Amino acid sequence: MTPARTNQNWLPSIFNDFLGNDWLAERHNTTAPAVNIIEDENEYKVEVAAPGMTKEDFKVHINEDNELIVTMEKKAEQKEEDKKKGTYLRREFSYTKFQQSLLLPDNVVREKIAAKVENGVMTIEIPKKNGKSELAAAVALLLTCGDGEERAEVYGCAADRQQAAIVFDVAADMVRMCPALSKRVKILTSQKRIVYIPTNSFYQVLSAEAYSKHGFNIHGVVFDELHTQPNRKLFDVMTKGSGDARMQPLYFLITTAGTDTNSICYEVHQKAKDILEGRKHDPTFYPVIYGADESEDWTDPKVWKKANPSLDKTIGMDKVVAACNSAKETPGEENAFRQLRLNQWVKQAVRWMPMEKWDKCKVAFDEEMLAGRICYGGLDLSSTTDITAFVLVFPPTEEDEHYYVLPYFWLPEETLPLRVRRDHVPYDVWEQQGYLKTTEGNVVHYGFIENFIDELGQKFHIKEIAFDRWGAVQMSQNLEGLGFTMVQFGQGYKDMSPPTKELMKLTLEQTLAHNGHPVLRWMMDNIFIRRDPAGNIKPDKEKSTEKIDGAVAMIMALDRAIRCGCVSDESVYDTREMLVL
Repeated sequence: MTPARTNQNWLPSIFNDFLGNDWLAERHNTTAPAVNIIEDENEYKVEVAAPGMTKEDFKVHINEDNELIVTMEKKAEQKEEDKKKGTYLRREFSYTKFQQSLLLPDNVVREKIAAKVENGVMTIEIPKKNGKSELAAAVALLLTCGDGEERAEVYGCAADRQQAAIVFDVAADMVRMCPALSKRVKILTSQKRIVYIPTNSFYQVLSAEAYSKHGFNIHGVVFDELHTQPNRKLFDVMTKGSGDARMQPLYFLITTAGTDTNSICYEVHQKAKDILEGRKHDPTFYPVIYGADESEDWTDPKVWKKANPSLDKTIGMDKVVAACNSAKETPGEENAFRQLRLNQWVKQAVRWMPMEKWDKCKVAFDEEMLAGRICYGGLDLSSTTDITAFVLVFPPTEEDEHYYVLPYFWLPEETLPLRVRRDHVPYDVWEQQGYLKTTEGNVVHYGFIENFIDELGQKFHIKEIAFDRWGAVQMSQNLEGLGFTMVQFGQGYKDMSPPTKELMKLTLEQTLAHNGHPVLRWMMDNIFIRRDPAGNIKPDKEKSTEKIDGAVAMIMALDRAIRCGCVSDESVYDTREMLVL
């Protein structure tokens, strides 16, 4: 099979005519603009001299044949007028127009082509890409034309028809550039269908509503950007039993990382990781992952290379460096950099807590060093079948000391395996490591937690326990009966905003100290911040499987610790004998 067009062959052939006047309209006052063509590792750039032109005079778009259409049109009028009589003595018109069609190469990102007009020069930037679509197109043609399957049915699927057509367009260009294939293949562009005549096999782009159709006799499926699938319906229809009648069906999945860890894409991603790391065995599944590990330094150029095999070839190092520097300065851009540049799964589109800053607050300390010290608790019960969190915050006793954090978590024992499979969260590993405790039965045993808190109260001086009044009324009464001071804490912007902002401040200043508890770290990474019109904030989550109970409990405890500090409520007579005069 002839490979797709390369940039070396593309530049001369495409722009030869662009530099001449043959394509210009036969108009006396039409002039050809001067053109510069630049190529680097990251992009193609076309510069068109357009003095006196504005962006409104240009139109740039891509047609169905993968052609970049550039149109310039300028009308001008000069006139002299007899001011007394209000009639024209002389009037001249000028008209300038040109249009050029540029067949795009296959290694460009069509969705990110940008054009601008500055200082009389129009610049069109055409970025390059890694080449996933080219590989997928080659596989689709192999299954259609070269696999020896009679009446093979090969389908291209994506979240929408336009996305699926990207691979189709690349495959169609490959056919046109290969004389042997072009003689035997019919391209039906309007139907997004490629037919291999000798075996009557075809490659067909499916609509997004294909999940409602059945009866496919599938030989091959190419799924493009699996992470954009809104649900698993289309994936199940195309992969579950539809190819059983074929001798060697193949499902080819290509995707970048997404944000929904409860999606079909993440499910496939986890299976791929399990196979690569030896936890599962499936001889019919061949995974290849180009991406950075979560534990690796996302600012390290060596890590970038793992996720971008064509770095410094089709993707310029300078562009990645610039994007990384921007993400460092703007924490909200970090997740976008990780997802799009490093192929990492991120929890939400905008990360609130910069986790590298949170990790720097890890301090190795023993609970025993905090024994007897004043502390404040935060209690978040959630539901009876969900995770329960209790966090202690110890205010500093000296000016240069940290706020120490001790978290505790509970889950029902019987629901643990189900939650691991459903949420793809390693609750079982955390339970084995001692970071998560389980209570008997299929619901949280509140009595067990009350006894545990009572034992903590004998070890530490817990002055107050803040709790959400909507979820812990009965337990709060029971804890009051054990001698604890319970403080109701609202979950709205008014109550949550000040301590949430203070938590970020303490983290950035590294005046907060935690012991690296993995459950609490996971919850901090799940935080999605909501804002009201006044600029107040409160923690939230985007998905039900992303728990933030520990973070909420810590924020409530931190609020009480900041407000009350280490002021003791003990009487002086508790520490010394009475003086008799």
